[in-house]
Amino acid sequence: MTRGILIVGNDSLLCAAIAAQAAKRVERFAQVLLPNRFSGQIRGLRPDSPYTPPASPAESGSAAISLTWNPGSPISARTLTLSAARQLERIDEAVLICSPPSFRRPAAELQPLDIEILVNDHIKGWFFLVRELAGIFRARRSGVLALVAPDLGSGRDDQADLLGLPAAAAFRAFTQGLLASSAAEPYVTLGFSSRETGDDDNFAAYIFRLIDQANKRNSGKWYKYGRLGFFR
Repeated sequence: MTRGILIVGNDSLLCAAIAAQAAKRVERFAQVLLPNRFSGQIRGLRPDSPYTPPASPAESGSAAISLTWNPGSPISARTLTLSAARQLERIDEAVLICSPPSFRRPAAELQPLDIEILVNDHIKGWFFLVRELAGIFRARRSGVLALVAPDLGSGRDDQADLLGLPAAAAFRAFTQGLLASSAAEPYVTLGFSSRETGDDDNFAAYIFRLIDQANKRNSGKWYKYGRLGFFR
């Protein structure tokens, strides 16, 4: 039986690299890409609307099944997982990638819409989605939940990012909590991060090598990738 792989993440080079690794392992996988909606960069799209990225000619014939998702809605999270399970026959592995866009603007210039998008797309949605996936994996008593969290950095430039950095920090803290509680679950939970930039292809390959080998002994571990070696 083929593996059912669901990939959800911000539209980024890393997400594309992870999708490419999935395509090497299965004929079809399900994917949701979150766009950068800050400051109305996608016109007419409200925080309560799902987003379906248009398929390019190259992408339309790929292994990816593009699904829609409204991150701010718990009903949409359930609909997404049901749709993925129906089209793939089952979900065996879910890879969630948080790489939110940076948004450097003084606090006084933040727009209410941007704050809504931050909470819905980049914080609240992950909680709703993980809840649904955990329920599926717990009921079947198997599965792999892989969370790819960004390295937060510590430079002064990073501190100027009033939306992207808080979103990344929230996802990272959420991942740490899931890893800490994973011993009580029948499925495998893994965390990943990397300090490297511009090495997305190798990082994605590293992630899937560990997913391929995943078992309960590995559950709860956070893996850190680096060119000079792999750290755990």
